Amino acid sequence: MVTTQVIHHIDDALAGELRRFLADAPAGSGACHEHDPGWLSVLREAMGHKTMALVARETADGPVVGYLPLALVSSHLFGRFLVSLPYLNRAGIVATNDAVREALLAGAVELADKFHVQYLELRHHAHTLNHQSISHNRDEKQRMVMDLSGVAGGPDGLWEAYSAKVRNQIRKGDKAGLAIRFGGRELIDDFYGVFSTNMRDLGTPVYPRCLFASILDTFGDSAELAVVRHEGTPVAGALLIHGRSAGIEESQVPSASCLRSANHTNANMWMYHKMLERAAGRGVSRFDFGRSSPDSGTYRFKRQWGAEPVPTTWQYYLRHGDVGAVRPDNPKYQRRIAAWQRLPVWVTRLVGPRIVRGIP
Repeated sequence: MVTTQVIHHIDDALAGELRRFLADAPAGSGACHEHDPGWLSVLREAMGHKTMALVARETADGPVVGYLPLALVSSHLFGRFLVSLPYLNRAGIVATNDAVREALLAGAVELADKFHVQYLELRHHAHTLNHQSISHNRDEKQRMVMDLSGVAGGPDGLWEAYSAKVRNQIRKGDKAGLAIRFGGRELIDDFYGVFSTNMRDLGTPVYPRCLFASILDTFGDSAELAVVRHEGTPVAGALLIHGRSAGIEESQVPSASCLRSANHTNANMWMYHKMLERAAGRGVSRFDFGRSSPDSGTYRFKRQWGAEPVPTTWQYYLRHGDVGAVRPDNPKYQRRIAAWQRLPVWVTRLVGPRIVRGIP
């Protein structure tokens, strides 16, 4: 019989056990590098979320057979939500079989009831659940993934894989004299300056600077920043995460930005070319551009590199309210977005993190 335990603090011994379980989990189990227990400490320390994990075993002292990381997102402005996991695109249930999967779901539903949340959000990527507690699915966005395993010659072979249009745009970046640097904490100020300005321009509350510092500290060589400069000034930046999912080495870009004032230099295109070269140089097999709505501008941007859409379904146990109520594409937020875009960047850096902490 499968038993689940709620763990509020993952010590080093359990973290090691979970990492071994995730590394050995079979394809289709749902395991990916976003499940690393380090993310729970990042979200707790940088975002102020109450984090926990459901760990499943078939006997009290038996090996781990299932895992579900969760964060309680709570604010007076938006309400309470239980999410696996905020900021990340895929960190749903990991299970070795259907019985384990159902046990973890039942445990998560029980926690959602206990914390009186509006809904439980499970960000799956390898499977979906057919269960009476699941009342809503959201699958309008798809992960855009580029296969690098077939690129002959590593970074040098990427050039031949690009279309003539993409190559031409990269050459414009070369002619503009762009320069890129990869690194860690020493690049945070430059990265965050670009990132926070771009988020203001988009009308989106910015994540706190400490989130990126915590990610870099927690994941070491598996996380790095990229900063592009034009004539010495930072104009584009991105966070790169490298990891292993279902036995395959991946790189992904959870956050990336480019100043609108630098659009004439093609800095964004040039930066992604350099990041793809970076990934190929590491022997990575997949490059994950993140989620986009089909036919949107970001979807077309990612598609031009050769990225293919991968269906991704987020599932919900809805207790009350609307699963789309706090999404930025909700029409009721359009006036607030327009007002936010007119604020000074320093104000958005001060206020934005307080707001974004409450958005699942």
